[in-house]
Amino acid sequence: MSIQWYPGHMTRARRAIAEAMPGQDVVIEVLDARMPRASENPVVAELRGRKPCLKVLAKADLADPEVTRLWLAHLEDPDRSVRAIAISEGRGGETRARIAEACSALAKPTRGRTAARAMVVGIPNVGKSTLINTLAQRSVARVGDEPAVTKGTQLVTLNSGMVLSDNPGILWPKIEDEDATLRLAFGGAFPDVTLDFESVALFGAGILLAHYAQLLVRRYKLTEVPADAPALIVEIGRRRGCLRAGGVIDRHKASDILIHDFRGGQLGRITLERPW
Repeated sequence: MSIQWYPGHMTRARRAIAEAMPGQDVVIEVLDARMPRASENPVVAELRGRKPCLKVLAKADLADPEVTRLWLAHLEDPDRSVRAIAISEGRGGETRARIAEACSALAKPTRGRTAARAMVVGIPNVGKSTLINTLAQRSVARVGDEPAVTKGTQLVTLNSGMVLSDNPGILWPKIEDEDATLRLAFGGAFPDVTLDFESVALFGAGILLAHYAQLLVRRYKLTEVPADAPALIVEIGRRRGCLRAGGVIDRHKASDILIHDFRGGQLGRITLERPW
């Protein structure tokens, strides 16, 4: 399935990021801990070059902790000045301390400045605004459960003196990897109106059946593990009353339930991809 969603503000945001990048001391790239590779924007790597980078795996409280540990080890690259940490919602003090320590280790302020400048980047709906509000200890960035809430760039000065550059979430103009596209869609990086819910749900269901079948059994009170992804969608529809006239399963509604249960963490702690 091909989803190409690249609204005009992303073009402007990419241009603004490119112009501001030389003045930054460190890049904070926010990734989705449930899909670190799919949410890693190649445009960010292109624009930052060799500039120090802290990769922050957001939503770690929704991800499989064992797989998150593997991803952190995989993403760390001291030779290229890359560090990685995982953060969870509701742990503001810990998040602020860990990011301050990591940024201090990665980069010193440019000569003539007393505090470092950091650019916060990431794909839409990955948790950038939540992170910035946590670091600022106040509401300075709009937060929503849909992509493209942030439309423009703003500077935020922290109590420590560090200046954050907050930018809109950006994708890349053409996503070639279909599996990555489907992971991003399953996780909420695209507006729902752009999605074929059944295709997205069937893709996600296949991964869940392969790695987290018992979580599905528990969530939907199944008597056994369904044979395949289509069978899972049918079972969800049957047990949640997603019926059309004549008792036919409404697959769209059942798909909607699975997608939003995953996004909201109702299924349990799940990661959609491994480092290898």
